[in-house]
Amino acid sequence: MKKKIAILGSTGSIGKSTLDVVKKDKKNFDVVLLTANNNYRKLIQQAKEFNVKNIIIKNKNFYYKVKNSLKKNKTKVFFGDVVISKIISGKLDYTMSSIVGLAGLQPTIDAIKISKTVAIANKEAIICGWEVLSKFIKRYKTRIIPVDSEHFSIMELTKNINHEEVEEIIITASGGPFLRTSLKKLKKIKPSQAIKHPNWSMGKKISIDSANMMNKVFEIIEANKLFKFDKFKYKIMIHPQSLIHSIVRFKNGMTKMILYNADMKIPISNTLYENKKSLKNISRIDINTLNKLSFENVDKKKFPSIKLINKCFESGPSTAIIINAANEVLVNMFLKRKIDFLDIVNNINKIFYDKDFKKYAKKKPKSLKDIKIADNWARLKTASMCVR
Repeated sequence: MKKKIAILGSTGSIGKSTLDVVKKDKKNFDVVLLTANNNYRKLIQQAKEFNVKNIIIKNKNFYYKVKNSLKKNKTKVFFGDVVISKIISGKLDYTMSSIVGLAGLQPTIDAIKISKTVAIANKEAIICGWEVLSKFIKRYKTRIIPVDSEHFSIMELTKNINHEEVEEIIITASGGPFLRTSLKKLKKIKPSQAIKHPNWSMGKKISIDSANMMNKVFEIIEANKLFKFDKFKYKIMIHPQSLIHSIVRFKNGMTKMILYNADMKIPISNTLYENKKSLKNISRIDINTLNKLSFENVDKKKFPSIKLINKCFESGPSTAIIINAANEVLVNMFLKRKIDFLDIVNNINKIFYDKDFKKYAKKKPKSLKDIKIADNWARLKTASMCVR
């Protein structure tokens, strides 16, 4: 029997990688829903290739173009914020949640209600909305699997492991494009330099986060939400080769790690097949590269973002929402060359000292409304701080 699957954000990199995996084994999968925001051309092509029954295009301006292109396919086309349960009848076996940003939170909640398994590649949904998500996860008994390589690795390494057994959990970082760049030169970095990652081709925003290691701040927060280990057991180390994504050190003297190429199809495939299938069409590690693995500590003078981790843990349950929102605003400003590269983290630090910060940070978010209130305050505050 075919697995019924949905992909939220099918035209993004994770969505496309998921469909690449499905493409090689169509006989075992039935893609019943795809969603996209603006990339209607890619969405149309995907719908035709996979004979998809339902499509959601978020941007209403493209609705008729999508609808007219899929008339012969008998595909049902919807637009805007459609509740998935009103489109899909019965349970989905698997949903990939890969819509970028807080826009993916409500669709993820909708997917949890009607899916046996939800694979999450949306950092913001977990960082900002875990308190809300977890209620629905428990109520609907949905299995949640993280897809990001670091969290997928932690999950694999700590199966059936108690908190007391773990001494340290290390999340690795490539170091990005500026690992060997001096602090003096970082002051004059241009956006065109910051978006050039040495190991991957990614979107502009995540490339900037990698360049100043804000992505690792969010990954530690995300890990703390997903797993039940002490938040102070997490550590970041530089691993330029990006073959080991997480390392777990145990109190019994053992250290475990999983190695695989920086290819998102590997964790995606293993979530789709639940580690039960021999995967042939994926890139495998060249054993000779194991002689070249290296690790080093993070230079906190060059990457002061790392100091934000403990601040986030100690400042209140809505701090991550505030930091995430502020970072998005600041990255956008940097890309438009309105602020300098180092101003991103410097301005995030300033928010902690704002007179209203504690009022928003200390409040535990119990609903989407609470999340949006903290998010909106942080965006407005950040923008006002940067007016020149």
